[in-house]
Amino acid sequence: MDKIRMTTPIVEMDGDEMTRILWKMIKDHLILPFVDLKSEYYDLGLEHRNATNDQVTVDSAMAAKKYRVAVKCATITPNAARMEEYDLKEMWKSPNGTIRAILDGTVFRTPIVVKGIEPCVKNWKKPITIARHAYGDVYKGTEMKIPGPGKAELVYTAEDGTEYRELIHEFEGPGIVQGMHNVNASIESFAKSCFQYALDIRQDLWFATKDTISKKYDHTFKDIFQEIFDRDYKEKFEEAGITYFYTLIDDAVARVMKSEGGYIWACKNYDGDVMSDMVSSAFGSLAMMTSVLVSPDGCWEYEAAHGTVQRHYYKHLKGEETSTNSVATIFAWSGALRKRGELDNSRELMDFAGRLEKATLDTIEEGKMTRDLALITTIPEPVVLNSEDFILEIAKKLETV
Repeated sequence: MDKIRMTTPIVEMDGDEMTRILWKMIKDHLILPFVDLKSEYYDLGLEHRNATNDQVTVDSAMAAKKYRVAVKCATITPNAARMEEYDLKEMWKSPNGTIRAILDGTVFRTPIVVKGIEPCVKNWKKPITIARHAYGDVYKGTEMKIPGPGKAELVYTAEDGTEYRELIHEFEGPGIVQGMHNVNASIESFAKSCFQYALDIRQDLWFATKDTISKKYDHTFKDIFQEIFDRDYKEKFEEAGITYFYTLIDDAVARVMKSEGGYIWACKNYDGDVMSDMVSSAFGSLAMMTSVLVSPDGCWEYEAAHGTVQRHYYKHLKGEETSTNSVATIFAWSGALRKRGELDNSRELMDFAGRLEKATLDTIEEGKMTRDLALITTIPEPVVLNSEDFILEIAKKLETV
């Protein structure tokens, strides 16, 4: 069988732990036998990030801007324990946060729906897409431990030397303080990406913050969204028969639980991080959620929405068998290959992406799946497969679809 040819590379960002193991299996069994893969490879494993002082992360993001399509493996965001485990030079920032900031994009996360895996929320009938802002907030935060009594202030010094101050807190003893920021340009890009994506897939768009408490920070998000919608998108939404509305984040959570799905829910950075895990888990599994970072200038970076599956990795290192769900990582590859095909007018590559996704879902619907899905499926007597055997079953199916 002749392999499908690619004319333009995709940017390949390798990662950490068990997802790094799955990454190689997916390439070896599901991609390379069928596609003459062209990729510009970057090792975003924590050891290599440390060795390059995290320059490799910046380089990979710049390559994504150049080639416009990237696929990323899950990566470790180090904490104090990881500092010791990997003997790090410093506590490097989240690679996802770095890439999001450079691309200035919005993350859209959507659960993968498959027969036999029913949502925990019984009235959810359609996927719920989480649109997550890709810049700032706690991911660009500055933190300080307060040693004892004293005054903490926010200070802004204008270019002419003028100072503006806001009291944070008068400390009577030890405590902690955190400074967050955002920029209007990034919020505007976020809003435009959300409105355009809603038009592209013709779904209603919700947006939620906590502007009643955060009367300047969150309220700025609300105002910018409304201004851009009224100016550029209101008539387009009416023509498309879709709606946009704003509500408080707590009200949005209540509405989501009572809805049937089928819309985009736009959230600030941390809200989107949390809510996407809630939505993916309620739809079946954290390993069953796609994630794509879309920049305003047309760059696309695909990844799984979950982490590196640390517990399974430690089992793997001991030589123990694992049954790790690779579906979201497979869909990251299919999404990137489909987008590369769209941009390069390669129907063969686009069709292959569809076949890869169909083979994956067909395998599950035939009752062959990883342990996490077997525990929640309504399919009688499912066959539990280990990590590699599940991928091999998909490879067999891929040859016939």
